[in-house]
Amino acid sequence: MPQHDDLKPYWNTNVARHPGILRAVPAGCDEALDVGCGDGLLARKLTARSRRVTGIDASPPMVDRARELWPGRADLTFLAGDVLTADLPVGGYDFVCSVSTVHHMDFTAALVRLRELLGPGGTLVVVGLARETSPTEWAAFLAAAPVVRVTKVVRRAGGPQGMPATDPQMGYGQVRAEARRLLPGVRYRRHVLRRYSLTWTKPV
Repeated sequence: MPQHDDLKPYWNTNVARHPGILRAVPAGCDEALDVGCGDGLLARKLTARSRRVTGIDASPPMVDRARELWPGRADLTFLAGDVLTADLPVGGYDFVCSVSTVHHMDFTAALVRLRELLGPGGTLVVVGLARETSPTEWAAFLAAAPVVRVTKVVRRAGGPQGMPATDPQMGYGQVRAEARRLLPGVRYRRHVLRRYSLTWTKPV
């Protein structure tokens, strides 16, 4: 059975955000949650920063794949289910992250739920997709498009098969405004490779 070290590494615009996510894990992290874990690549990386890691995904085939790739680890658990309704411990995680997943859900409900799952003093990182809805956003998209295309070709962008996909409905400005309403003090960044990130520390 293939193990992580035997797999050919892959890169895509989601994986490009992994280093920043890993840097955000607080020191002494005991429990981490990866929402929308897919094949478990990021969850596996998080085991180097957290004593225990749980990955959850709404796609049973992707969870099966994650379990196949990294079986028998006491520090890594994969769950199939909807994070909005799954039986997860409220306030039970020191670190919660989600990559390209919240646009599959109601955005407000998703942020409220992730906020709820995070313990006091814990860190939340959301990497997401949004759409261009203003002249400024379209200008930024057009300026970045050549860089995105070249980077994908040079890095030979790819990834696991079978990942569910859907187009984002919210614009970048809408995401920023709602995140600031729900997560006071959140740090919002828009990234060149067509992603935004939200980083927030829950008050103690």
